[in-house]
Amino acid sequence: MDLVIVTGLSGAGRSTVARALENVGYYVVDNLPQSLVITMAELAQQTGGAARRTAIVLDVRSRALSSDIAEAIQQLRARDFHPRVLFLEADDDVLVRRYESVRRKHPLQGDGRLFDGIIAERALLASARGEADLIIDTTELNVNQLRNRVEEIFGDEWHRLKATVLSFGFKYGVPGDADFLVDMRFLPNPHWVPELRPLTGQHPDVADFVLKQPGAAQFLSRYAALLTDVVDGFAGEGKQYLTVAVGCTGGKHRSVATAERLGAMLEESKLPVRVVHRDLGRE
Repeated sequence: MDLVIVTGLSGAGRSTVARALENVGYYVVDNLPQSLVITMAELAQQTGGAARRTAIVLDVRSRALSSDIAEAIQQLRARDFHPRVLFLEADDDVLVRRYESVRRKHPLQGDGRLFDGIIAERALLASARGEADLIIDTTELNVNQLRNRVEEIFGDEWHRLKATVLSFGFKYGVPGDADFLVDMRFLPNPHWVPELRPLTGQHPDVADFVLKQPGAAQFLSRYAALLTDVVDGFAGEGKQYLTVAVGCTGGKHRSVATAERLGAMLEESKLPVRVVHRDLGRE
């Protein structure tokens, strides 16, 4: 069977992920007590059919879970269920804004501040985060973007590692879900070239300026080779999704041009690749 465990911080998008998984054919069980996880997995396995693809959402709403989410995942693996574990997180400030927008209390807030509940939950789920096969930071994602990403990842059988090459601007923060981080600020910035400043890294003139700088081609060639070398190892360890974050100052020129080229190079090695420009148009 294909078993997915979804957990993570309250407000980080678990409900959106649950709906997305239902959209691609998963039988989703939400807010299941930790003590029933093994029972649910066994029942789904015995039932087969529509339950062959089952997703279980675990969170702190059930106090029986406490810090035992990691233990439940370990027990599943010990019984040869091989669950795929997805952990959702977001920055504290973003979680606060999301809660304030819906005027709900955090499940661990009690009589304290909203921040207190978030900090307590983050500590409580630290061990579960360590069990994750895939971590998605939803800080910069809206509901539609998160749904699309989940449907892309889980929309077919998890038989092959997939990669996202994500361009970003350091001034807007480093992506929290990056497996590899590439800093392209060692190259001259097209921002200081008047005719290139209004363009983006997707324009041929900017791409030529960036990629024809001394050392750029050699760097990309070596980096693509490094990534190609580790893909088989990651796949052998059960990792199904790889994120390569490519950054420059503002996420408009160097990182965009580099991400486009790196994505094309990885596709040449037959690795399924999606190129995303997080901060393009943000300035």
